This record gives sequence, C-alpha cells and structure tokens, in this order.
Amino acid sequence: MGLPISHILLATGFLLILIGFWGMLRHRNILRIIIGFSLIDTGMHIVLVATGYVTGGTAPIIDQALSASDAAKHAVDPIPAALVVTAIVIGFSVTAIMLSFAIRLHAVRKTLSIDALTESKW
Repeated sequence: MGLPISHILLATGFLLILIGFWGMLRHRNILRIIIGFSLIDTGMHIVLVATGYVTGGTAPIIDQALSASDAAKHAVDPIPAALVVTAIVIGFSVTAIMLSFAIRLHAVRKTLSIDALTESKW
C-alpha cells in the first residue's frame, strides 16, 4: 500500500509554493514574478484541498450509511473545497490585474525588467 493521496497532495502543494517563491525571488522579469505568484496561489489551493480530504472518505451526508458518530472520521470536509473555489476566482482576478499592470508598464517603459524600473531617488 502506498502513500495516501492527501500526503501526495500536500507534498505537491508545498513543492509548488517553494518553486513559486524561488521564481519570485530569483528572477528579475515581472512576467516571471507573476508566474511565481500564480504557482504559490495554485500550491496553496492544493494544500487547502488536501487538508479537507480523507482517504477512503465519503460525502458528508449523515444517513443510514454514515452515522453522526462516524462522520468525523469518514466524511470528507467540504469547507476547504468551497473556500478554494472562491480563492481561485480571487487569484485569477489578481493575476489579471497584475498582467494588465505589466502590459501598461511595458507600453510606457518598453521593458519588464525590475532593474530598469527601479531608479534611485537619492
């Protein structure tokens, strides 16, 4: 028997978060920074879904098949999945705003490099 799917999802989510942080901190191009942000966002979604998952779990409907005492051990928690759906929409809109700022910045300055855009005021 292998690893539970929730452990694989947690590892994948944390790996995506680390790759996103590396991309944001390592690269100096605004588009790559936006991609790193999107990877962090996706990794957090996967981690949130994995926290509510129960291996071999059932839907959280209490009836003859699932008693109230067994619900805590055998039912999948639907709240993290509902929160992730909302977070996906919010993350998509934030990414769209960041990309629109990048397009506007490129139209004005003709570059997307952070080094060319940070000028010292001193």
